[in-house]
Amino acid sequence: MTTIINDQMLEERLIAQRQEAGVDKYDEVWGGVYVMARMANNEHQRLVTDLTTVLNIAVGWVGLGQVFPGANVSDREDDWTKNYRCPDVAVYLKDTQAEDRGAYWYGGPDFAIEVVSPQDRAMEKLPFYAKVGTRELLVIDRDPWALTLFRLDADTLELVAKSLTDDDATIGSEVLPLNFNLVLHETRPALEVIHHDGQRWLIDPTGG
Repeated sequence: MTTIINDQMLEERLIAQRQEAGVDKYDEVWGGVYVMARMANNEHQRLVTDLTTVLNIAVGWVGLGQVFPGANVSDREDDWTKNYRCPDVAVYLKDTQAEDRGAYWYGGPDFAIEVVSPQDRAMEKLPFYAKVGTRELLVIDRDPWALTLFRLDADTLELVAKSLTDDDATIGSEVLPLNFNLVLHETRPALEVIHHDGQRWLIDPTGG
């Protein structure tokens, strides 16, 4: 459901209340339109937390780049709050073309992850991510479960690989030294991350 508020005072009060309550973490601004997102459920947050940890082990802690569990990404050098998106996980490598502006990044991540939740608009962000130069985007769907990798080609993020629970497909990143695939695991599928050096991590969304 989409709600449009044309009362500026009400809008400012509502945004202030969300900020005070700490539930604005996933809010974004799309071309001047404030987009409010519900707080992610526990499974979503476990995936983000565990993926951030694995990426820190593989990338951040070995000096290849920086890993963030969410980041403000804008296409504007000034007044970035008028247009920005917040991927669930963002990786900026040492040689990234993006600029760290402190409160936000001017330019897209080298690798980003979006975990899809009911009624969210993750797929609608692809043109923006392509515009800011995001090199790869991994989308994690959970109903039904699927991993989809998009890779930047000219000015478009193109679908290059997909992994489902009923196949043996492995998704290989060209940006990170990692492969990803879905595996059947107890009550819910799990996400397996495989480093090129042989290290493996199993991310269980149930927290088990």
